[in-house]
Amino acid sequence: MKTELVVLKGKEPRAGTFIMSQGFRVEHRALRKLVLKYKSEFEEFGVITSRMQKPTNKKGGRPIEEFLLNEDQAIYLGTLLTNNEAVRKFKRNLVKEFSRVKKTLINLMSQKQNAEWLEQRKAGKLIRKQSTDDIKAFVDYAIAQGSQSAQKYYMNISKMENQALFLVEQKFPNLRDILDLNQLSIVVCADKIISRALSEGIEKGLPYKQIYQLAKLRVTNFADIHGKTVIPSAIKAIGQE
Repeated sequence: MKTELVVLKGKEPRAGTFIMSQGFRVEHRALRKLVLKYKSEFEEFGVITSRMQKPTNKKGGRPIEEFLLNEDQAIYLGTLLTNNEAVRKFKRNLVKEFSRVKKTLINLMSQKQNAEWLEQRKAGKLIRKQSTDDIKAFVDYAIAQGSQSAQKYYMNISKMENQALFLVEQKFPNLRDILDLNQLSIVVCADKIISRALSEGIEKGLPYKQIYQLAKLRVTNFADIHGKTVIPSAIKAIGQE
């Protein structure tokens, strides 16, 4: 999964000091020291938040605590660094990325005011409820057949569906809230396909693992007809699925 430079904390774009240190080509602890040294000045632009970031190298290691800076704080941090070609280039990229995410948020808010989109989303929720009921019946069926981890199918089926239909490189509180009209109609059809496959499999008394593969095959075939579409919002939300 690609690491995003600017992510979302709630509905506010933020940049983490860990990835910023890579862009500025300085040690992360050096950036942290700058933020802590001038903490009161950074707080003039808003509250400083933090999170634990997993190491990106293959060897792993302890999680790294990084600060999450809003746009003003991130820009101010850049002014505290000595300018060179790499720093200037990263500053430009940082400004562009904050601008891109803000435009994306504006587009999403505008979309949610569209009457046709709201109606499609409402209809989709009804279909999704039926699909969830069918998944529950499948989970109960899998448990009856001896599955010890059947509850994971709620998540696994949604994940399988999203991966088949969309090109998604980020997490979001609710992926369907950022789909456009065409994508909403596609996911409604996919929900129906999954429901039908689960119901048919149960009616035929198939093994639960075979039923899951049947649903996956049908959704994949459906996706092949339409082709994967890119989610309109290329932004990553912090700590949310």
